[in-house]
Amino acid sequence: MNRPHPAPSGPLTVATVQATPAPGDVAGNAAAAAELVRLAAGQGARVVVLPELYLCAYHPPTLAADPVGTHVEADPAGVVADGRLDPLRAAARTAGVTVVVGAAVRHPDERRTIAALVVDRTGAVRVGYDKQQLWGDERELFSPGGRGATLLVDDWRLGLGICYDGCFPEHGRAAALDGAHAYLCPSGYLAGSEHRRDLYYAARALDNTMFVVFANSVGGSDPWRFNGGAAIYDPEGRSLVRGADEGTDVLVATLDPAALTATRSAHSMLADLLPSQGGPRTSLTG
Repeated sequence: MNRPHPAPSGPLTVATVQATPAPGDVAGNAAAAAELVRLAAGQGARVVVLPELYLCAYHPPTLAADPVGTHVEADPAGVVADGRLDPLRAAARTAGVTVVVGAAVRHPDERRTIAALVVDRTGAVRVGYDKQQLWGDERELFSPGGRGATLLVDDWRLGLGICYDGCFPEHGRAAALDGAHAYLCPSGYLAGSEHRRDLYYAARALDNTMFVVFANSVGGSDPWRFNGGAAIYDPEGRSLVRGADEGTDVLVATLDPAALTATRSAHSMLADLLPSQGGPRTSLTG
């Protein structure tokens, strides 16, 4: 029998953001992100999650045309010292919040990844996670990450995923088996994908009896028009807050460890997971 990681000792207030970044404008998007972080902190948030590739915008034509101008550089330890992010550093430091924001990152070995940057409460920026499951034409611009990641904030364990990662039950399950109490997913869902957007992340929450924080871009021009719907789900997959399909929004909810404990007691899938779950299988003839 598995033993899920003990519940945190106290609640954690988090914010998820839906917003419209400007393609290629890392400095401008960082300044806009800083303002969104201040708005979230003003509502009590201690962790703020912004969309996938927010700092450069999810706009493949711009990313292909100007790879150098649209990415940030990471050193061998994953630290990002790009001065364009200074407003965001200052906002995190002043408000005492942890920020998870999407970016394109160039690593010392020349790999370019879709990353979740973590801006900690001191304003330091580092690569928290590189997207493992690349979608479609992303494979022409980026390399996949090689491992999962768990962010520790106080005694909360926060698994990190990015957009298409969350379409794979195995990704969320790996986070949960590493002890995640919540799963943070900066994303970029296009208009027309509302059914899948609303289903995947609620399912990851219930599959793993953990909170899920889903951020998304919104607006833009076809074919790169995004559909908002940012949400925070409880461990049974019910939305605590949800954004509309249009318009910038900062949505705040408090993650209650008592809800986590109660759900995991009533629905013990993590504890009951068999070591050999899924195989080997027997073939039958009907």
